[in-house]
Amino acid sequence: MDLHLKIWRQKDKKSEGKLVGYDLKGLNPHMSFLEMLDTLNEKLITQGDEPVEFDHDCREGICGQCGMMINGIAHGPLKNTTTCQLHLRSFKDGETILIEPFRADAFPVKKDLKVDRSAFDRIISSGGFVSVNTGQAPDATAIPVTHQTAEEAFDSAACIGCGACVATCKNGSAALFTSAKITHMALLPQGKEERSKRVLDMVSQMDAELFGHCSNTEACEVECPQGISVLNIARMNFEYNRALFFQKK
Repeated sequence: MDLHLKIWRQKDKKSEGKLVGYDLKGLNPHMSFLEMLDTLNEKLITQGDEPVEFDHDCREGICGQCGMMINGIAHGPLKNTTTCQLHLRSFKDGETILIEPFRADAFPVKKDLKVDRSAFDRIISSGGFVSVNTGQAPDATAIPVTHQTAEEAFDSAACIGCGACVATCKNGSAALFTSAKITHMALLPQGKEERSKRVLDMVSQMDAELFGHCSNTEACEVECPQGISVLNIARMNFEYNRALFFQKK
């Protein structure tokens, strides 16, 4: 199949970017989207041109590094699918594909399709952990956890931190990402000891990173490759108000 690509090219965050067109012919429709970009880069390098920079790592839909906007949709047209899991058979022969980086004030463009998502790391560092004494691992059955609670915690822990929720939100909100991390630990007994401090610190850091405010459009859940529920945001709001209540007492 043949494709025409319009790709955002930008030298660095201080430079102006622009869309550049590229034609690729004879592509295998079973090729992954990132393999197609690899093919383009091989062509560009052979011609002596600068290859297109993009984030990737595991290419198995786990690491969350491969995020980009494809025809205006985070990760492309398939629901609950990362960019690396997207294949060319999802497009038509001769189609024009628009490829851009995630757009958000908190995700400045580093180069081309690469964005700086270190704001997520700082949110996690502010409280997305459980403080424990080091030493031998405790017995798995030392603290009983019900099946329902374990499943709910696992659903929240499935977040891969790709940033699609931020990129697709009209406000650039990180509420879904932050709430998934808060909910995951608030549900488990190991995380309850620090639940109040955790939610106050993580929400404060989220605001400090200049992410937008959640206005409940639920676009984040629609574009999330892991299908993280917006019910996590409701849980975060509950945890936050609970922490403020006990802080005032």
